[in-house]
Amino acid sequence: QVQLAESGGGSVQAGGSLRLSCVVSGNSISRYDMTWWRQSPGTEREFVSRSYSYGRTDYADSVKGRFTISRDNAKNTVYLQMNSLKPEDTAMYYCKTTYYGRDYWGQGTQVTVSS
Repeated sequence: QVQLAESGGGSVQAGGSLRLSCVVSGNSISRYDMTWWRQSPGTEREFVSRSYSYGRTDYADSVKGRFTISRDNAKNTVYLQMNSLKPEDTAMYYCKTTYYGRDYWGQGTQVTVSS
């Protein structure tokens, strides 16, 4: 069974940094795209970043230049380095993978940025 576990969230002041991790068990991530999403109360879950299995990365415009996604296939882990954090980055952050047409999500990790 595929399971994802996020960690690394916390409370920081604006301008600070956090590094989120997502450890995947039950499946090797090396051949699969991995994505980060976030959701604030009362809003829909929104795309943040994608790490393609072949190396390319994508970012939402709102985080481009501040966030960096990376992966360590040997550790079955994907990371999200978040710099220059803003109050509007406050959200629950989730990682996701799609395996045989089914989406798998982690439980999320909370990021709170104060002004």
